[in-house]
Amino acid sequence: MNNGVRDSVSPDLWPPGKGQHQMGEKYIDSDQDRPVQIRGHEISAEESLHRGLKARHITMIAIGGAIGTGLIIGTGAALLRAGPGSIFIAYSVVGFVVFLVMAALGEMAAYLPMSAGFTGYATRFCDPSLGFALGWTYWFKYIIVTPNQLTAAALVIQYWVDRDRVNPGVFITVFLVVIVCINYFGIKFFGEFEFWLSSLKVITIVGVIILSLVIALGGGPDHDRRGFRYWSNPGAFKEYIMEGASGRFLGFWSTMVTAVFAFLGTELVGVTVGEAQNPRKVVPRAIKLTFYRIVIFYVLSVLLLGMCVSSSSETLKAATKASTGASASPFVVAITDAGINGLDHVLNGAILMFVFSASNSDLYIASRTLYGLAASGSAPRIFTRTDARGVPIYALGASAMFALLAYLNVSTGSAKVFTYFVNLVTMFGLESWISILVTHIFFVKARRAQHMPDSSMPYVAPLGIWGSYGALALCVLVGLTKNYSVFVHMESYGKFDYENFITGYIGIPVYLALLFGHKFWTKSKTIKPHEADFLTGKDVIDRAEEEFLAAKAAQREAKGGNGKGGGWFYRTFISWLF
Repeated sequence: MNNGVRDSVSPDLWPPGKGQHQMGEKYIDSDQDRPVQIRGHEISAEESLHRGLKARHITMIAIGGAIGTGLIIGTGAALLRAGPGSIFIAYSVVGFVVFLVMAALGEMAAYLPMSAGFTGYATRFCDPSLGFALGWTYWFKYIIVTPNQLTAAALVIQYWVDRDRVNPGVFITVFLVVIVCINYFGIKFFGEFEFWLSSLKVITIVGVIILSLVIALGGGPDHDRRGFRYWSNPGAFKEYIMEGASGRFLGFWSTMVTAVFAFLGTELVGVTVGEAQNPRKVVPRAIKLTFYRIVIFYVLSVLLLGMCVSSSSETLKAATKASTGASASPFVVAITDAGINGLDHVLNGAILMFVFSASNSDLYIASRTLYGLAASGSAPRIFTRTDARGVPIYALGASAMFALLAYLNVSTGSAKVFTYFVNLVTMFGLESWISILVTHIFFVKARRAQHMPDSSMPYVAPLGIWGSYGALALCVLVGLTKNYSVFVHMESYGKFDYENFITGYIGIPVYLALLFGHKFWTKSKTIKPHEADFLTGKDVIDRAEEEFLAAKAAQREAKGGNGKGGGWFYRTFISWLF
């Protein structure tokens, strides 16, 4: 044995007997407290993550990770291109798909919370090669989206400070140093910081929704009761690229891609389960509340936006040509058209907070994803090493190094770089959703093959395996057609937009190369339903849950509480929103 980790397990340690207990894919000898490896790489006690995320942290990270520039800014270009009806339908459809993805992930995560996240589920219940491809493409996504958010932050500040006065690289450096420090100080500090940032984001979105409703009903300084006027003139569906019904459909389909980018990040709750307290209760609650948050924060927002701003507005056209910041937000257009002054600076500050929070959580997810890959043997072992606070320090450092890509923003073509980043991230995000749905389908088939009833599960996806099949089909369709405009433009104008084609689709060959390359190299086999492992590590989670609930009950008893008071009020009336 080397540092407590063995390459194989002797027969007398399987199944676990007296003196040993399970923990993930290893056993820990209770006399020596050392992990014994069963298959793949595993982590020692000194390399484990700390469960420092409370229920409120998890729920806020889940929604906060998806509220960003895709909603507050990206909807403007979609409205201008396709009309209010198109964005309302697209955000509703993609929102429902996101709920199905979250429900599928929640069913697996609630049953067996693993530090490797959904990459671990893919490896364990579907195919090790799928877990390998999913893990690396998900890491690619977050090492791209982190500099993407830092780029956005620098562009947002240009609303106040012109790039000729202060080089954007200065702001990128400041934000990068701050988010690295926040991640370095440990999961409890990160969780608390992100909780308050995400809370402010939620409050901002709620404020924008209320203000949009007031404007739509004629409560603005102009007292113009807009209602659904713009749905009739210029119309709910606009033509895009082509004329007639085909053009209206192409306009609608282009907003599906915009909606996907806006929702990316919602699934990151699956990565946090390894550091969550009582995940079997926290994760199902976060998943269930996702549906209500999607309806309120996204669907209602775009519905009201289509009521407040005309898709043919000259102000909106000018806004979409802006790089980013308040000047590019369609909600600022609505505020300006209504005759309200001064709120553009407030909203710009909110947008800056959005992208800062997103970059902070993106770096966290990147580091934990690389940690999970290393723990499963798919990345160098050094990335599993953690410090006294449970921070995977080397994984954090490696992920932060790629954030230096944000310095591409110091050039005058920063807006173009930003577009390329969005293109890459959208494809990697869709591949993550596809992999989660495929894993859930295998998971359900394995449950049925091993006669595990729904009653044995802490949480079950409402639409079951058929919901995952439907969501999978739509995700694949959107992924294959997301950059259809490069082909249509080629047919119409005789030129091929190779830059958007490459950045839009390069994620597919990368994903397939990782998947089949790993399968060829390792000769891995797809997990058969009756061979899927549902038991290894479950007893440790069961005991941890029992100990956590017993400790909480003892605390309530010591305080003489009966479940009422401020905490009860918050859980009953407020937490569904936050």
